[in-house]
Amino acid sequence: MDNFEEYKKLGEPDKKEKSEIWGAAIGLQQVDGLTPSSYLIETAKQNIEGKISVYEVKERLNNYYKEKPVKNADDRTEEADKVAARIAEILSEKTFTMSPAEYITIHKRLFKDIYKFAGEVRDYNISKEEWVLSGHSVYYASAESIDAALGYDFNKEKAFKYKNLTKRQIAEHIAEFISGVWQIHAFGEGNTRTTAVFAIKYLRTFGFEVNNDLFEKDSWYFRNALVRANYNDYAHNIYSTFEFLNKFFYNLLLGEKNILKNREMLVYTD
Repeated sequence: MDNFEEYKKLGEPDKKEKSEIWGAAIGLQQVDGLTPSSYLIETAKQNIEGKISVYEVKERLNNYYKEKPVKNADDRTEEADKVAARIAEILSEKTFTMSPAEYITIHKRLFKDIYKFAGEVRDYNISKEEWVLSGHSVYYASAESIDAALGYDFNKEKAFKYKNLTKRQIAEHIAEFISGVWQIHAFGEGNTRTTAVFAIKYLRTFGFEVNNDLFEKDSWYFRNALVRANYNDYAHNIYSTFEFLNKFFYNLLLGEKNILKNREMLVYTD
């Protein structure tokens, strides 16, 4: 995960910002166990150095996979490469609206031509086995309630008043909002990456210096912390907790140095 460290240390603002964006974009593939190719790394470096645009990175990837199509159906390298490039593009843009439409559009842009349902709210119910829950699943929103749930969470957040809160209280509230949006799991796949990109864009509107290194190095922790914030099993004395997600956001927004260890979140339900 030190692919771009040389650029972060150069002290050139443009290269530093681009390297941090690319680091986050590539690191976020970890949430689904994906690893981008060395070809993407080298192409991203050309973008950081100002030799090519993000658009050109995307075009080169399209041409690369036309010439060398993935033959193994289980090989998701193409997905990792293309989604990472699209994340880098979105995070490079100085645009944002706080709405479900923005959230859904991010999903569409990230997964167009990768998932046939890109940008479409799921119309079926889902469950997902989670490592941190020993194979059990969070309860996600039912397909019938997704639109209403998104509308409720976004309207509630728009009406929330941050004035007079401490920075830690702000971080905790944002963690709660992002957790709620993620728990809805509006899409069949790609929810965590979509939520992370949306969160980074939203946090920028607060004037925080968002530490993208956290998404580069601890994106799997981010996902597991979201799981633990939304899982209860009272029969086994397991209760939802924001302890871990708050630690992540304290580090992300306040520059704290809390140690983030996935194993601390692991629960045994059997």
